[in-house]
Amino acid sequence: MPVENNIKLVLRNGLVIKGKSFGHPSSTSGEVVFNTAMTGYPESLTDPSYKGQILILTYPLVGNYGVPSGETENNLLLNFESERIHVSGLIISDYSFHMSHWKAGKSLSHWLTENDIPAIYGVDTRMLTKVIREYGTMQGKIIFEDKEPVHNIADESNPVREVSCKEVITYGAGRHKIVLVDCGVKYNIIRRLLKRDTTVVRVPWNYDFNKLDYDGLFISNGPGDPKSCTDTINNLSAAIKKDKPVFGICLGNQLLCLASGGDTYKLKYGHRSHNQPVIKNGTEKCYITSQNHGYAVDSRTLGNDWSVFFTNLNDDTNEGLIHKTKRIFSTQFHPEASSGPTDTDFLFDMFIDNIKKYKKG
Repeated sequence: MPVENNIKLVLRNGLVIKGKSFGHPSSTSGEVVFNTAMTGYPESLTDPSYKGQILILTYPLVGNYGVPSGETENNLLLNFESERIHVSGLIISDYSFHMSHWKAGKSLSHWLTENDIPAIYGVDTRMLTKVIREYGTMQGKIIFEDKEPVHNIADESNPVREVSCKEVITYGAGRHKIVLVDCGVKYNIIRRLLKRDTTVVRVPWNYDFNKLDYDGLFISNGPGDPKSCTDTINNLSAAIKKDKPVFGICLGNQLLCLASGGDTYKLKYGHRSHNQPVIKNGTEKCYITSQNHGYAVDSRTLGNDWSVFFTNLNDDTNEGLIHKTKRIFSTQFHPEASSGPTDTDFLFDMFIDNIKKYKKG
């Protein structure tokens, strides 16, 4: 049961916010970011793209449906996006002490506590979000009972190294062999690929996949600055010179840009929500998308072989790339829809269609 404690959030700009503890009784530090989604905290907390970050959930009531049980399918946890929680800490407005859901296995407080994740409720998250929108994302600390946090992230400069798989893992036995470069992949991406008669070979972020035989290449989402993934960029640069189909999501979009000679930059406070509107360039088709990223592609730096695939209607930032002559494309948003809209699931079909055309010659 959550209890009142001497716990506070301290931002780099000097702002101090006191609250009540409902997670593990410890201190932590990280980049403070916010997500405006109304649901999906089990998926968000296990999304590897949040590695090293303290997450603010803007929806006012959190914890009311608890945390689902640990069912598996294809050796993947069914109700989560990875095998563990990746956020450093959690900040919410109101914690629901009474959970109610037929799939709930435990409370959010219990889950956070057993995973050593500190959390605060009783915070004016609207005010806090407005501060971050004005000043941008910044480093912060959750301090429990005046105990300064011990920062234990092994490699701050490249969190992808921390969240990527350490060895090659194979899923399924379908007709189409896909190499998935794991920069922090969400499980539902693998699920969506497996639904389409594929064999997915998941390789570490720095693995030289060019020595493998495959039908299509997939570059996953992940945390941090894309420019720190130099091994992935170099391997991808070699891969896109060939004619095999490529699909990238989120960090994969940024890495594809860098591998083709373009540039990326950090956004002021990023896009983290289920309600980001994007338009497919050259059309009047708009889609509502799920997003989680702090960096973006600089569309002005794209070479002549590339076109902008999608554009964000809120701030005109890049939301995807597509090659003019090859079967290569990427999106900045998450079409796998966990836990967000299903509007853009058709992009996985587009990737498989590209593979079929490639195999036919």
